[in-house]
Amino acid sequence: MTAVADLVDYYEWRDVIAIYVNDDFGRNAIAALGEKLAEKRCKISYKVPLNPKATKDEITNALISVSSMESRILILHIYTSWGLQVLTEARNLMMMASGYVWIATDWFSTIIDTDPSLPFVSTDDIQGVLTLKMYTPESELKKKFKSRWSNLTSARRVNGSSFGLNTYGLYAYDSVRHLAVALDSFFARGGNISFSTDSNLNELRGGKLNLDALKMFNGGSQLLQSILEVNTTGLIGPIKFNPDGNLINPAFEVINVIGTGTRTIGYWSNSSGLSLDPPEKPQRKLQSNGSSIGIQRLYSVIWPGQTTQKPRGWVFPDNGRKLRIGVPNRVSYREFVGIKGTEFTGYCIEVFLAALNELPYAVPFKFVPFGDGKKNPENHELLHMIQIGEFDGVVGDITITTSRTKMVDFTQPYIESGIFFLVVGTVVRILERRANEDFRGPPRKQFVTIIWFSFSTLFFSQRNTLRWFVLIIWLFVVLIINSSYTASLTSILTVEQLSSPIKGIESLATGNDPIGFPKGSFVGKYLTDELNVQSSRLVPLNSPEEFEKALKDGPRAGGVAAVVQERAYMELFLSVRCGYSIVGQEFTKMGWGFAFPRDSPLATDIAQGAKQSVDRLPLKSFWGLFVLSDIACFLALLLHVICLVHQFYSCAPSQLLAFTSQNDRQ
Repeated sequence: MTAVADLVDYYEWRDVIAIYVNDDFGRNAIAALGEKLAEKRCKISYKVPLNPKATKDEITNALISVSSMESRILILHIYTSWGLQVLTEARNLMMMASGYVWIATDWFSTIIDTDPSLPFVSTDDIQGVLTLKMYTPESELKKKFKSRWSNLTSARRVNGSSFGLNTYGLYAYDSVRHLAVALDSFFARGGNISFSTDSNLNELRGGKLNLDALKMFNGGSQLLQSILEVNTTGLIGPIKFNPDGNLINPAFEVINVIGTGTRTIGYWSNSSGLSLDPPEKPQRKLQSNGSSIGIQRLYSVIWPGQTTQKPRGWVFPDNGRKLRIGVPNRVSYREFVGIKGTEFTGYCIEVFLAALNELPYAVPFKFVPFGDGKKNPENHELLHMIQIGEFDGVVGDITITTSRTKMVDFTQPYIESGIFFLVVGTVVRILERRANEDFRGPPRKQFVTIIWFSFSTLFFSQRNTLRWFVLIIWLFVVLIINSSYTASLTSILTVEQLSSPIKGIESLATGNDPIGFPKGSFVGKYLTDELNVQSSRLVPLNSPEEFEKALKDGPRAGGVAAVVQERAYMELFLSVRCGYSIVGQEFTKMGWGFAFPRDSPLATDIAQGAKQSVDRLPLKSFWGLFVLSDIACFLALLLHVICLVHQFYSCAPSQLLAFTSQNDRQ
């Protein structure tokens, strides 16, 4: 079950459905699976116990209930006697199609080994199934034993097919042989066979089973010690036990049913986990993403439905229920989230709908307002509705904070210019070196010239044709970057001209003036818990109009010295109010995100890769311009080299003749 849990985690699935036989064999195994999955933040979302003597109808009804569940990762742990019937009924219910994943425990590989003709007979029923098989390394001893087994069973063919040798047969043979070696050691140490009566069984005297007549082997502990001490090699490979009585480094093959046969896609051991190579071989290392070295742990899989694309592992439950997406019913800043009757509008709603349109599958949902519309609802209470199952998600101006990530899972948040002149300067230095003495001399002088020329291109013109070609493109790039820089600088200088005794959050926190904050947001708790601002100084405000009035009144007239609010709200506030300004630097890096229940797959799929710094102008914004400039530099260098080569071959014969004639005269 540890190997099964590693498989689930390797493919990044989180929920599985366990179909198992309802007895100690099945229940204990599924309990162990649940523990191992929990260690990897995975879980069994639905359990399907089957009667050990389940009928066809019982199997069908159980599978029908499974087909309506969200998870499509099915773990099948049952008996070999009727395991294939479950897969047959699953195929009849279209549950062996694309999107499903079937992981069968080692009962399935036992059937395949026992009946070699099975894949040819039931290929459609088991196509794409993953299973585990106890790993036994190839050896000369194992090869000879298989040959003997084949000779013994060839005369006992049933319906023209031989009885295959499965891994349990190899373990059984080694167990008997191992016990024989242990008995030799036991007798060599002076052990003998003797039995005694167990006094604890006297209470059972007189029963029909005569349990009081049972005897206890006196040398049991010595024989057990001899068994644990045996260190040998058998058909299954090295046999050695740890102090707990378990085999050292047990391993499995991971097998995929493909076409009319099977294929080993990797191995698992408790020492190396999943790997491409058997445990006895050193683990290979491959380049991952071309930068860091990682380990490729499994080969590709052909999944049910004849697809090589890894199944998503879940679907929306087929019960007709739409996802209930909570939306805060705000009374202010409706530009972000607005509710008018049954219509939901605003920036956050538009981003959410745009994200849904990018998903490769449909998401049935409906918006549900939260709040009375008379005051802004508490976001903490809104997220709590996800915890108790009232909402399947929340969309709105919800800030991602550490405390909130302990309640729910968030999507990626959905809410620097630099200039590099050296490349163009180097290219121009190559083009000018032969014709311009300024680009000659020692390396130090040439480096200074390159730097100076890079900045002088902003002011001086050039005459050489190739230089013009490069510099026209480069000046075009510089013009755009310069315009962007000028706009940003102007904005910064304008803000700084608006004087204020408050220089930032530090001066505000250390003072005594009242501070305004939006009621219902995380800001109030942040100011008291993180910045140690006294709660008596905090003034909750409900709307932009209250912000404006409190700022206008000031701390001396019952107002506030400043309002601490998130950037998006402040920019919207300032867009129509010019008498106020933002001071200081941002002191948190929190963003807005859509909230979903813990471990929800939608939290990963929606808004994945969203830009976190939408208010900045990063260097990558100009990548197209730099590519254009680089192309111009390359073409100019290429033409320059061609001209040099042409001049060399044109002038070389005459120069050689002149040199020879001069030598003759001498």
